Amino acid sequence: MSSDNLEKHSIAKESSKAIVKVVVYIVLYVAVTMIIQYLFFSFLPQYGINITDYAVYANILIALAFGYLIVSGIANFIYWTLRVKYTHPTAAAVRNVIKIIGIGGLAAAIAGGVAGGAAGVALGGFLGMVIGFATQQVLGQAVAGLFVLIVRPFKIGDSVIVAGEEGIVEDVATLFTTVIKSDGTRALIPNNTVLSGKIYVKQQKQD
Repeated sequence: MSSDNLEKHSIAKESSKAIVKVVVYIVLYVAVTMIIQYLFFSFLPQYGINITDYAVYANILIALAFGYLIVSGIANFIYWTLRVKYTHPTAAAVRNVIKIIGIGGLAAAIAGGVAGGAAGVALGGFLGMVIGFATQQVLGQAVAGLFVLIVRPFKIGDSVIVAGEEGIVEDVATLFTTVIKSDGTRALIPNNTVLSGKIYVKQQKQD
């Protein structure tokens, strides 16, 4: 079996494992929620233990735990799906963006569900706005990093001038592009700054 076929086989295997994990997490979440409801509202009251007021807190903790696992599982599935066409940095950038959006949406949905009714909708929307503003800078850099990885105006090892910094590109990650300057200084340039300014790619000297 060739290395390319082996790599594609491995990617397909990892993608399948990721989606299976998501399905398992969803099934487990439903099962655990049903068990909690039974314990708090049927089983324990039979023995004079009335802690139904705490059921909502148990549900919140379960929703947070399984919600994070489900979001991470979906992000990993998309990561492995993209690995068929894109390199690890690009796929990892997409995965990180999905996690940020997913966790923010999860927190807003849980807050809205706890409040319930129109108040829940208002609270969920308000919390969503707060999370959006709080993560605006990070999310903006992550999206910018994704565009840098997809468009590829430069690659690792290129000699560039980016955001006024001149040097060799060492790494292009989700949030920062790392450039090694001539004096050995490592400059971490936010990716939104990379996209908003001029990029000079210097020609490599021929031996």
